[in-house]
Amino acid sequence: MPVKEREFRRKLKRELKDIFPGCIILPGDSSETQGFPDLIILYNNKWAALETKKASNSSKRPNQDYWVDVMNKMSFAAFVCPENKEEILNGLQQTLTTRRSARLPKC
Repeated sequence: MPVKEREFRRKLKRELKDIFPGCIILPGDSSETQGFPDLIILYNNKWAALETKKASNSSKRPNQDYWVDVMNKMSFAAFVCPENKEEILNGLQQTLTTRRSARLPKC
């Protein structure tokens, strides 16, 4: 039986909270900005955005490709569905847990 997108998103949020203890997961507001990703994840000093889909062949709404591309260039953003979930979570872990020292200007 196919999974519903809402159910997939609910389970994904629980998994994200297990992987990134203390993270904050905010809902994206596509009613404010058309096509904005479903989830914004804040973890330590980093962030990511995920657009959930119930399947890899699910249709996309207007501007979803645009926002995922823009936000991926800023930090990390991706479409996530049951078929690619593990790959996306691996990339998300690399992005959110990389420790880099701050680049401060020299005086």
